[in-house]
Amino acid sequence: MVTAFIMIKANTGEADRLRDSIQTIEGVQSAYIVAGDVDIIAKAQVETPAAVKEIAATKIQGVDGVENTQTYIAMD
Repeated sequence: MVTAFIMIKANTGEADRLRDSIQTIEGVQSAYIVAGDVDIIAKAQVETPAAVKEIAATKIQGVDGVENTQTYIAMD
């Protein structure tokens, strides 16, 4: 099992809607609105690193209102 944390920068005023959309993506366990350099942090648990790429680079970045993402894969 691969665990990843995806940092998401949202367009102004879009964080609540984006969080709700991101939480519905298969493989995303949770998503939180946070204070700091990013607006949302999502936690994904999937079978392979390729599945992390699919979630972050295709599904999350495909949500209208997402400016950019950074993905961190947990090492243990």
